[in-house]
Amino acid sequence: MSFLLDIENIVAKYITRYGTVHAINNVSLTVETGEILGIVGESGCGKSTLARIMMMNIRPPLHLIKGRVVFQELELHTLSRSELKRNVVGKLISLVPQSVMNALNPTMKVRDLVKDIIKIHKPELDNNEIYKLVQNRFEELGLDTSVLNLYPFELSGGMKQRVAIAIATLLNPKLLIADEPTSALDVSTQKTVLKLLKKLWNRDIVKSIVFVSHDIAVVRQIATRIAVMYAGKIVEVGPLEEVICRPLHPYTELLISSILTPEPEVKKRGLVEIKGSPPDLTSPIQGCPFINRCSYATKICLEEPPQVRFGDRLVYCHIRG
Repeated sequence: MSFLLDIENIVAKYITRYGTVHAINNVSLTVETGEILGIVGESGCGKSTLARIMMMNIRPPLHLIKGRVVFQELELHTLSRSELKRNVVGKLISLVPQSVMNALNPTMKVRDLVKDIIKIHKPELDNNEIYKLVQNRFEELGLDTSVLNLYPFELSGGMKQRVAIAIATLLNPKLLIADEPTSALDVSTQKTVLKLLKKLWNRDIVKSIVFVSHDIAVVRQIATRIAVMYAGKIVEVGPLEEVICRPLHPYTELLISSILTPEPEVKKRGLVEIKGSPPDLTSPIQGCPFINRCSYATKICLEEPPQVRFGDRLVYCHIRG
């Protein structure tokens, strides 16, 4: 399987007058063609920041300190903001933002909002051609085209999310990044959104999806591979079911054990608490970021950052790798 996106040795910080937050600490990750990669971790671990870096949507106070972001052979980190907007965003990589409830302009009907977005990339299309393009995509995804004549405030939260996903994929981007797309939705609506994303992937409208979530149970419903983040680091990467059924990193193990699921062994075992708190990211971390919460930690974990490959798994742990 070939790489669609490759990020290498990313270091990113939020630099403000109040101090610096070391948000991403030397992270490397690939997105393969034809996969749905789930990125999971607790709030504040850097998931959404990493999603922004994947498409070089970087604005102060966020700063990319070092690293490379390569989409196929295109080095995104070398492009200007105008080049990214013109040639990458929406065409090669598209984002369904975390704050989709507020992302749609409430003063514009959906059809007018879509028209402005399409005009950026396809100025040669007239209004009728744009409307036909949008109508066809909505019908293809099973969405009621009548919503095109509504204002966003007239739509439910779930419909806003589905409209945002449809808009993000109008130009058939190769990679769709969905940042916490189900976090504000009820369980029934979550399933509808997940089915829509799966439909886009199954129909080859998008080649690959990066699905960002704090909820590993939701990620399990859609992803084919999973990356677990903790305190600005990727701590484990591997095929979804292998990681779920046989976690190697202590944080992954505790994260899975802290989720209530219907399996009999989980009911018998009960929930496991992850004791302690994540480290303060206003200071650089030298060794393993999980050391203060890990029951396996030894002296080497404090002194050296781990990186151990285990078959087709990647595990950042001196002891469990």
